[in-house]
Amino acid sequence: MGHSSHRDHEAAGGADLCRSSWPGWRGRAREWELVVGLLQAAKIGRGGIILIEGRSGVGKSRMLDMAVTAAAREGLGVAQGAADELTQLIPLAPLTSALGKSGCTLPTGDHLTVSGPADQRLLLVEQLQGPLEQRVSRGPMLLTLDDMHWADPMTLLALRSMTRDLASYPLVWMLTRTSGSGDVPRLDRLFDVLEHDGANRITLEALDERAVADVVTDVLGAAPNPNVLALADIVDGNPFLLVDLLEKLKSEGVFQIADGHARMVSARLPCAQAVTQERLEELSTRTRHLLQGAGILGRSFSVTDLAEMLGESTSGLLPMLEEAMSAGIVEPAGDELTFRHDLLWQAVVGTIPAPVRRALHHDAGEMLLRRGGSAVPAAAHLIRSAGRGDVSALLGLDQAARKVLRSSPQTAADLAIRALELSDSSDPVWFSRVATAVDALTVIGRLPEAADLARTALSRAPPIQAPRLRCALAHILLLSGRPEDAVSEAESLLAQRDIPDDLRGIAEWAMFWGLISLNDFRKGRQRAEAVLADREQHTDAAVVGALLLLARFAMADGRVADSFAHLREALHITDSGTVEAIQRPYTRLLLSLNHRAMRQFDAADIAIQAAEEEIKDLGLTVLAAQPALFRSVLKLAAGRLDDAAAEAQAGRMIAEELGTHGFIRVGLSMLALVALRRGDIDAAVRHIERYQSIHAAPGMLFGSVWERWVMAAVAEAQGDPGRAIDILHAIYTDKEEQRWALLTTPLTAAWMTRLALATANRPYAQAIVDTAEHLARNNPDFPVFATTFAHARGIFHRDPDALAAAAADQPEPWARASAAEDLGVLLAAASGATASEKAVDSLDQALEGYERIGALWDSARVRARLRELGVRRRHWAQPQRPSFGWDSLTDTERAVAGLIARGMTNRQAAERMFLSPHTVSTHLRRMFGKLDIASRAELARIVAEECPELLRGA
Repeated sequence: MGHSSHRDHEAAGGADLCRSSWPGWRGRAREWELVVGLLQAAKIGRGGIILIEGRSGVGKSRMLDMAVTAAAREGLGVAQGAADELTQLIPLAPLTSALGKSGCTLPTGDHLTVSGPADQRLLLVEQLQGPLEQRVSRGPMLLTLDDMHWADPMTLLALRSMTRDLASYPLVWMLTRTSGSGDVPRLDRLFDVLEHDGANRITLEALDERAVADVVTDVLGAAPNPNVLALADIVDGNPFLLVDLLEKLKSEGVFQIADGHARMVSARLPCAQAVTQERLEELSTRTRHLLQGAGILGRSFSVTDLAEMLGESTSGLLPMLEEAMSAGIVEPAGDELTFRHDLLWQAVVGTIPAPVRRALHHDAGEMLLRRGGSAVPAAAHLIRSAGRGDVSALLGLDQAARKVLRSSPQTAADLAIRALELSDSSDPVWFSRVATAVDALTVIGRLPEAADLARTALSRAPPIQAPRLRCALAHILLLSGRPEDAVSEAESLLAQRDIPDDLRGIAEWAMFWGLISLNDFRKGRQRAEAVLADREQHTDAAVVGALLLLARFAMADGRVADSFAHLREALHITDSGTVEAIQRPYTRLLLSLNHRAMRQFDAADIAIQAAEEEIKDLGLTVLAAQPALFRSVLKLAAGRLDDAAAEAQAGRMIAEELGTHGFIRVGLSMLALVALRRGDIDAAVRHIERYQSIHAAPGMLFGSVWERWVMAAVAEAQGDPGRAIDILHAIYTDKEEQRWALLTTPLTAAWMTRLALATANRPYAQAIVDTAEHLARNNPDFPVFATTFAHARGIFHRDPDALAAAAADQPEPWARASAAEDLGVLLAAASGATASEKAVDSLDQALEGYERIGALWDSARVRARLRELGVRRRHWAQPQRPSFGWDSLTDTERAVAGLIARGMTNRQAAERMFLSPHTVSTHLRRMFGKLDIASRAELARIVAEECPELLRGA
């Protein structure tokens, strides 16, 4: 965007929403119209995102400045931040500078924590997002972030989360990046995702001929002759370089103004880079040296830092600073000075020979280290200057890595690995560096690298260090979906003598959890019982691991009451004893699975909510996706398909952002099942295909039984029951697998019985019925098993009374409709008018049940059965939800809409409804699509018109 100077811009009166071009602002009419459109939309409650790319000097920062001026004049709140090469190690630096937050001080750890450090990434994002949400809930706002090619990993993670979760607010985001600034794959992914989600992405190109002529006229006060216009070719249409060149040549008297036209009176046409170089060469030697020192400190710098680095008093710098400012090289920026443009900063730094530059960075890093406090600012210099064996610099990198380990583990990994590259195993702190790197790599999901590094260290580790590394490796293998290897690693450690009690307890827990993941309960049962028989000799971690294994074994063995008893005892210990943080949520998550399987939906929801609070409070980001995924299954069981899909989508997105790929698979399997219920077979197949393409373990959520069932259900829906049988072969032929399947998902009993009979495999069907009977007989206190058995037996023995009992007693809506359908099919095959009437009644009951929950695939099948009986039911004969409009909203969506319309933030609504803010934002996006709106104000208006009682909290 063409510009002449800040003075010209101010004289022009600043940004004007009604104009697309004025002095100091040329050649960007289309882009400015886009900015204006979003700012005006924000005034009526709508948000948006603009992504701006282009070469350095093309006008990205100027566009942000103009947008800020325009937004402020229109009454919008404004926040401005920028990334910087020397602040990219500081977590969330651009956002904290924009929002006026200094971040929080987190505890650090100097040793390997075995199960990974508390990961505070989500907590830090929440600390920024909460106040920003409160702020934008009070009025529209513009938030600009410049130079995102320097952004730290935490900022990119936060932006992905915050832009999505705050999409319903009148918040306009403007992000810029410089093209050709190096390979930044994380930033590439962020821009691609934001664009896919609806962000406006523009590239600022070189100025065209008309814009160049306008810029020349602005600077020279006269229309350019052709030889003057030719200057644009020298700078390749770059507006900053064009203005810089024009002003330089103007000061040298190169132009002649006559009759309102400007022409060249000299044939000298320097290259653009030479103009900038000449500007620097015209300065005194002392000022050039001052600028070189300032350039090492960064694009912006403190005068105090500069004085200390140069060994000068602040007053002694004044003549040189005055000369640099008069030359237009630097200018004030708040409490600091800044180079007027990136190109000027780069030009200054480019005059410093590489060896001198490294030495100056070393001096700057040492200066910052001597001050004490955080080593992170110093690390930005040390990482550019440290050499092998530089003890002071390496210790600074170590300190910085530990400092950011919990808040930005990606940065910690980069720092720790760099420190390892510059040291050898004889260094006394080498193992500490390995510990930090292993922890950081584990947290960010780079598990193969973490495992390789841990193994390399183990090959050199002295006996005192090896056990802790081996515990860490077992934990990495568990997270990697390699429970068998994790168990082997843990057992290898437990076979050693004289290992510390805390490590022995953690190793035992890792072994127990690995066996749980493998569903290999019998192998661990004897050891678990031995631990419980001699509790005083074992840590709380080992006892909890033993109880969890015995709880899962009891479920697999069909002893539900025993399973609940073990889990409640484990919960008592986790709440009052000393266990690893990573263990705490698992007990509640497993408890929620038991409650869900027993169709105790409220109790399951309470357990999930408690686990979610622990995950957040303890910084267990690796488990952050779990609560939404558990809720997804719970909502599906309750017959709320839209809510199940929203929770699965929220969990999947969290898992994708954090790199916990096993949980992405779980989310996809849930989305496949929801799509199947809705009758969208193609979507279900796409979810399964993507699920199968992710090379990660299924995760601990439901194990292979659940996911095999989902794949088999999709295969049957595709008309291939034989393939479905093959997928479920292990369940049909193994009693323990059968019990586990029927306990995990009781509704599979009837479905698998029906599938086996449809493929003429009566022995398979008999096996399922026998297992269902065994579970019902041995668990009289849990009536869901009697209902499950009645349904399977009714199908197998063609018993209408059993099917009628199942249809009456089944607590799960879909399963209740399924039992009614099976009864209708059975009665339709009987002779007599009475049987036919009862068949129609039962099928009508099934149709109503399926349509009430939106199970369109099943509804279509039942309508076909009714047509065979001579009864036609139109699609709208039973109440069903339309696709768009207020009536299309689910109960949960209406509840969310009511809370938002009453002025609650997403976070407040989430707390009220026991949901995550991610899930509330997912519901809002779905509602906005159904209602064809884009703002909370529009939603509030619709709520007031359609359901005013929601505004009263009814």
